[in-house]
Amino acid sequence: MAESAAGGWLIIDKPAGITSNRAVTRLKHASGMKAGHAGTLDPLATGVLPVALGEATKTVSFLSKAEKRYSFRIRWGIATDTEDSEGKTTAESAVRPDEAAIRAMVPRFTGAIAQFPPVYSAIKVAGKRSYALARAGKATPLGARQVTIHSLDLTALPDCDHADFTAEVSEGTYVRALARDLALALGTLGHIVALRRQSVGRFGEAQAISLDLATSLGHSLSASGHLLPIEAALDDIPALVLTADEAARLRQGQALALANFGEGARLDRFDDGTIVGARHDRMLVGLARIANGRLLPVRMINH
Repeated sequence: MAESAAGGWLIIDKPAGITSNRAVTRLKHASGMKAGHAGTLDPLATGVLPVALGEATKTVSFLSKAEKRYSFRIRWGIATDTEDSEGKTTAESAVRPDEAAIRAMVPRFTGAIAQFPPVYSAIKVAGKRSYALARAGKATPLGARQVTIHSLDLTALPDCDHADFTAEVSEGTYVRALARDLALALGTLGHIVALRRQSVGRFGEAQAISLDLATSLGHSLSASGHLLPIEAALDDIPALVLTADEAARLRQGQALALANFGEGARLDRFDDGTIVGARHDRMLVGLARIANGRLLPVRMINH
């Protein structure tokens, strides 16, 4: 059976005005395969939304941890309850930072920082989504989280009210919160008026297709050339080649003492806890974990 028949990754250029979950639901219905996405985009946001179809859904958690790159525009002087332009104005400031002030402040927002996520987020509070509580008038402040801003660059100043940036960030970073905190540090208020995700891990805009095109392809997605192999999301995960017998045993849920097999002598390459992509005959068998000289099955791929 071809790799695409088991599923794969589809890179969508999400349009504005639709949730990530709604986009995934449309693809699920169109393709007839189970589906999931790697990293929520706000309805306001556009750009790269990797969608896993079929067996690729077993690898979503690995891609979700990948670094992400964004371009965005901040509107100075106005705070909103959602921290973007879809929310209601909650406060205003007459202060507008100049270019010198912005460039001097940017380095303070790179590296490891503590960030308070927006209350309008999908984080769960006592089993309920934070945004649902906020909409019901029961917003609960969320605790600080450690995130990493790998890069933050000022790219344009269209006028005194707006500034454009690009940022490369770690998993769990909220660009809305970054904009809010940067504005506060500059002595003003601010919110996001435009947000585009340019990449998630190795997946970028060049690979993305429109949601309308993807849904129009429907059950022909596998043959369209747009569906990427399951292992395309696993570039940072080392490969471990198995014999036919090892692959069969791993698929049956058995732990393998690889010292007795073909790659056993090379296991010292890996630390305990390392996740590897187990392969046989150039095909991904599944994801497995190294532990005490053994290979333990984590997620097996059905072809």
